Amino acid sequence: MNDFCKPAHSIKEQIETLRKRGLVIPDQDRAHHYLSNISYFRLSAYTRPFYQPGLQKHRFIEGVSFDDVLQLYVFDRELRLLLLDAIERLEVALRAQLGNTLAEHHGPHGYLNPDLFDTRYKHGWLLERLEKVSQGREIESFLDHYRKTYHKAPSQPPIWMAVELLTFKEASTLFANLRLPKDTQRIERHFGWKMPVLRSWFRSLSDLRNVCAHHGRVWNREFGSRPEMPKKVQIDWPDIPTAITTGSREHPEQRLDPRRRLYLQLIVIESLMRVVSPGRPMV
Repeated sequence: MNDFCKPAHSIKEQIETLRKRGLVIPDQDRAHHYLSNISYFRLSAYTRPFYQPGLQKHRFIEGVSFDDVLQLYVFDRELRLLLLDAIERLEVALRAQLGNTLAEHHGPHGYLNPDLFDTRYKHGWLLERLEKVSQGREIESFLDHYRKTYHKAPSQPPIWMAVELLTFKEASTLFANLRLPKDTQRIERHFGWKMPVLRSWFRSLSDLRNVCAHHGRVWNREFGSRPEMPKKVQIDWPDIPTAITTGSREHPEQRLDPRRRLYLQLIVIESLMRVVSPGRPMV
């Protein structure tokens, strides 16, 4: 194991490093401002496409300026905001489907029965999670009203309240573990896709939502959570290759998997948005 020996550098030194690598910085004060509020480390991910390929040491392509790097960072930030807007709609729709389906099929507190879920689902954890939320300092007003009004009711709230207390990840996990066909088939009919596909799509979208919410990079990123490809696709479903090879004589060859990148996530979002917000494009 190698020791980490990189020293810390002041912002002035960071700017000098970028200049030595050939980055054009016409306004040092402006660069200092952005590095103070974004950080050199975060911004460095957006410098990579501007480096000359094939060199052992980093060297910017001639003429690349600080604003070129900054504009790429801003593009990624705006892309995250668009994604969050779309994913919010899909998340709310999933909560609505879970609440409506389980309430109508099994009653307001039917979800307290573990038989509704796969045996691998940690049903006891769900009950503990809801109990913990109800004991927290910042209790939701609707939950506070429920607990104070219905003294003889179960301490856990009805399902339409319960789904609002879970995170998107937790709600998608609950959905993925529904066991009864009458529950899963109803939700399948609503979204227009089969359960195995929807299960992977919502899991993947919850991961993408977390990346966006924590200001992670979505541009030029490979995601660990990959949406499942449907066996039967809609007529206008695009052809998605398993790999794309890029490169030229001047640039080294690179092999990309579009099914692990944002492209497939965008197709999934667009497909679900046609149901949740028909006639309203994602952007």
